[in-house]
Amino acid sequence: MAASSPPPPSPPPAKRPKMSSSSDPEPDAEPTSPSAAGQPRCPRYKRRKVAILLGYCGAGYQGMQKNPGARTIEGDLEEALYQAGAVPEADRAAPRRYDWARAARTDKGVSAAAQVVSGRFYVDPPGFIDRLNAQLAQQIRAYGYVRVTNSFSAKKFCDRRRYLYLLPVFALDPSAHPDREAVMASMGSGTELTKCLECSERGRKVPGVMGREGKLLSPAENAPLEGAVVNSHGESGAAQCDPPISNTNVHGELGSSSDEKLDLPVSGDGTEAGNAGLGSNGVGDAVPSASADADPSAGNDENKLEATATELKVQGVDFDKSNGEEKPPAKSAFSYTDEVKERFNRILKYYIGTHNFHNFTTRTKAEDPAAKRFIISFAADRVVSLDGIDFVRCEVVGQSFMLHQIRKMIGLAVTVMRNCAPESIYDVAFRKDVNLNVPTAPEVGLYLDECMFTSYNKKWKDTHEAVSMDPYCEDAERFKVKYIFPHIAAMEHKEGAVALWLHSLNHRNYPDFRYMETAGAEAKVGTEVAAGAETNVGADVATGAEANVGAEVAAGAETKVGADVDSIEEVQLPGDNK
Repeated sequence: MAASSPPPPSPPPAKRPKMSSSSDPEPDAEPTSPSAAGQPRCPRYKRRKVAILLGYCGAGYQGMQKNPGARTIEGDLEEALYQAGAVPEADRAAPRRYDWARAARTDKGVSAAAQVVSGRFYVDPPGFIDRLNAQLAQQIRAYGYVRVTNSFSAKKFCDRRRYLYLLPVFALDPSAHPDREAVMASMGSGTELTKCLECSERGRKVPGVMGREGKLLSPAENAPLEGAVVNSHGESGAAQCDPPISNTNVHGELGSSSDEKLDLPVSGDGTEAGNAGLGSNGVGDAVPSASADADPSAGNDENKLEATATELKVQGVDFDKSNGEEKPPAKSAFSYTDEVKERFNRILKYYIGTHNFHNFTTRTKAEDPAAKRFIISFAADRVVSLDGIDFVRCEVVGQSFMLHQIRKMIGLAVTVMRNCAPESIYDVAFRKDVNLNVPTAPEVGLYLDECMFTSYNKKWKDTHEAVSMDPYCEDAERFKVKYIFPHIAAMEHKEGAVALWLHSLNHRNYPDFRYMETAGAEAKVGTEVAAGAETNVGADVATGAEANVGAEVAAGAETKVGADVDSIEEVQLPGDNK
């Protein structure tokens, strides 16, 4: 009988289809459907690990990081990557599958001139950036991309981040924009020295004498600026929070500064007619209009003038003069002088080094190791002029930053500069056992200036292109001039972002400003109590000693006197003999 042949071997099991993930060892081609006869095939892009360099203006966005239900930079960028063909349909809502990472997380309203994100995308050198920008809003621009290693992460490989905060010079003037309670309390007092005419806390206006109300800006005039207006002479008016009022404000000057001015293109008419001057007390001095725009009935209303004579003296009109002449408007001499610069930079140096910044963020406890951050440098050495407003350029470089950390560091520094808190508050600001309520400066002046990858570039310099903004510096500068700088200036002119914030810096809103004073008083009381106790004890001891000494002295005296009496001999006087 013939032996039976073995059964044929079963076919091997079908391979599981590859899923798009960050663990793919080799780049794969973008899946495409077979084209019909006579039709060209869709382009096949290679999947690469790349770093994308971009900039954005944070106006209208709830920050960089993706947040459900909120419009974020990251959300718009992910959708644009999908629409540009860089992300397949299967990975559209799963950024982890293509190794998504960002170099920095910016807060709500904060801009970035040089942000970096990384991931595995389908890219083609000729048109990837153009396709991506076509899907993005105008205020988000990609500059370019570079090939990186498969292990690269924009978050983990970023050594340092540099942020800039443009702070209006008037914010450092202790007399400019006083606190809100003082402004409101002074209304109608007749000595309204704290009246602030440059923002919503303007107090009363005198109809007629103050001139007519100016018309509101038209929508075209109220549109966002396309460029920043520069005053080459270094003179500018203070920030005005509301639309300009015709014939009521005087061109003020914050004082010329020898600091370097940023050379930016000029757009519009370049005038400063809408800028109100800061008075000698740091508030605006409005002068009655002498033009035909003034109300003709103003001079006939003598009763009104007498009732408001004292108030108008503050605003520049002296009615005690027989000829009714106007006083020349007092202009503020405050500017970013060498003395002010030296003091401000001395305050900013408190942040340099490794400290526990739990008081300069939210939701981070003092015991959390993440509260410790290293600040490499913090300085404010230059002044730039944007649309008639002088800004101090505050530059901070650190390894990483927490939520609101930079804005709170600026907030406390401004508080100390305005003498609302003592400089000695920094002695306790970084202590774990001290909790301080630190004010948060407005977000509008803050922007990410550069992300640095020094260690990565040094390690892979022979095989990979450096992740750097050097090739795109001009693109970044143009983007800042077109979007970021005009936004910062417009927010200060129209809404007074910093001016209104200054009104909140008082001891009522922030009682911790007096922490050192309170702590010192408690220490003094404790010392006095201890000293008093020692004094009482000493007095008791002294009194007891005196009593003992007195008793001894008395006893000794009595004893001695008795002895003396016993030893006295009787002596007969001559007159006693008979």
